[in-house]
Amino acid sequence: MLKEIHCFLLVAERLGFSAAAADLGMSQPAVSQAITRLERAAGVRLFERNAREVRLTAEGKGLLPYARQVLDSAQAFAAEAARLARPTIHLAYPPLVGTLAARIARRLAGRAPAIGVELVVAGRGAAARALGGGEVSAAILATPAPAQFVTAARFHVSVDHLAVPLGHRLAGHGRVTPDDLGGQVLLTPGSRPWAGLPGRARMVADDDFAAALDLVAAGAGVLPIPQLLVRSVRRDDVRFVPLEAGELRITYALAWARERVTPELMALVQAVQDALWTR
Repeated sequence: MLKEIHCFLLVAERLGFSAAAADLGMSQPAVSQAITRLERAAGVRLFERNAREVRLTAEGKGLLPYARQVLDSAQAFAAEAARLARPTIHLAYPPLVGTLAARIARRLAGRAPAIGVELVVAGRGAAARALGGGEVSAAILATPAPAQFVTAARFHVSVDHLAVPLGHRLAGHGRVTPDDLGGQVLLTPGSRPWAGLPGRARMVADDDFAAALDLVAAGAGVLPIPQLLVRSVRRDDVRFVPLEAGELRITYALAWARERVTPELMALVQAVQDALWTR
């Protein structure tokens, strides 16, 4: 019946059997026979036809929206069935590296055979728990990763700005150095101390830079932050000042459980490595 409904929709759009047959790659008699079968099944006449024109009947006009819905649903069904049939892996990642995660997913979707990727946004703690519980296939974690996981494809994110509250004494500086940070409370997402920076550390749970910026705005401390976030965040209550602190960076790696290695996981490792080497 889908074939007949498709023929009905094309004839209705073209208002001609010849044009619809050409679009469908069918003969005109075959299209006419399909319309006849559909009219018999529906119990109504769909078109008025004569030598000069083809017009929808009132019944045909009434059924046209339903025909479109049927075909749209059939296409959606086929697309979802194809998605469910292909291998799928679940990748947890912190928001900071979302661009990389999206690039990895596109690479795997474009390979042959395609591999689907379900992206799961999660901070370090949540991602490690999901990985340990088998809820995700792999996770991009700030290092050092928990010892029970295998890691590969390490990469670094440079931390080259300092987020300060509006009106802070450092907000008007052209640049900030470690010497300027004495006495400051340094907000630290996750359990990662800022090596080589003076000041008193205050931990912010789960690599949550967004929550840390809220604390900055509230005057709870200052936050070393990667330029990746500076380019994407727009806030009127926070100022981003260039930070010159040497090789200050966050190191990430792809992590997975050694007992759950699959061909799809190895394809993910390769995709991450390729994505890191090519932009």
